[in-house]
Amino acid sequence: MYKEFYGLRANPFNVNPDPRYLFLTRHTEEALACLTYGIQSRKGFVLLTGEVGTGKTTLINKLLEWLRLQQVATAFVFNSRLNVPQFLDYMMADFGIPCDSKAKSQILLRLYNWLLDRYRAGETAVLIVDEAQNLSDEVLEEIRMLTNLETFTEKLLQIVLVGQPELEQKLKQPQLRQLRQRLTLRAKTHALTLDETKAYVQQRLRIAGSNGQQIFDPEAVEAIHRYATGIPRVINLLCEHCLVSAFVDQQKVIGTTVVEAVARDFDLGDTPSSAALTAPAQNANLDKFDLVETLRSLATLAERLKQPEEKAPLLAKDARNGTPDSDERKL
Repeated sequence: MYKEFYGLRANPFNVNPDPRYLFLTRHTEEALACLTYGIQSRKGFVLLTGEVGTGKTTLINKLLEWLRLQQVATAFVFNSRLNVPQFLDYMMADFGIPCDSKAKSQILLRLYNWLLDRYRAGETAVLIVDEAQNLSDEVLEEIRMLTNLETFTEKLLQIVLVGQPELEQKLKQPQLRQLRQRLTLRAKTHALTLDETKAYVQQRLRIAGSNGQQIFDPEAVEAIHRYATGIPRVINLLCEHCLVSAFVDQQKVIGTTVVEAVARDFDLGDTPSSAALTAPAQNANLDKFDLVETLRSLATLAERLKQPEEKAPLLAKDARNGTPDSDERKL
């Protein structure tokens, strides 16, 4: 409803992962180069991680767009809440590989023959798994086993695992060490800096048809960056609602007042001040000590309430002697 008012042809801050709006920072360029190199060089396993909302799926959609232009066969698993049979069935369907049997041995044999045919034709196949931090250990192990589909010199299937930082922690588990050792390349997405946020907002407005007229006041963009902490998804959310709110009030230029009002609506607060982040260590320890003492007192009270009355004098005696009971020591 605001597009005509601001001279736009499209919605510039849609939260959908549209590859047309991919903003190439240094980190994003490095990540995209890492992914394309890993696939072209048949490295087997590539890992892409990043915080929520930092553009992983948009980056993957850009990669998929490039792969399809190169006529590379792809399977994109975007729902990771699957067991092993469901995962294999989805992968085969997305690759377009027909398989009448539901037996795992037949599925893997059909997949292997299909990959060999593509390899002989000088082609490759790429499996991309999004939200991989939610995969069970069993499915992750099954994915690792898929890398055994290989020739003497090259991997037949290229696999890209995409997930939040929890995925990296998950891969550190001892039972997944074989998978971790097979990760040949790692890429990451990052939050935007203030300068990148300014360029990000301008680029999206330009792609959406802006003629260059000022829509966001420079101080408003600074406020958006501060409230969003540089997370692109949150920047989109704030900018979208700022445009709607300013349009309702018929404001051609969006100022900090509008941004602050929208941020309050979404319960977004300013980032902690540098003073709070650099608080003396002894203060933090004091707070921790007070919390522990409070928990101990509550635990002692709860234990007394649960004990028979005749044991109360013994507990009181222990307290006077400064020897907490065993439950308190465990706490």
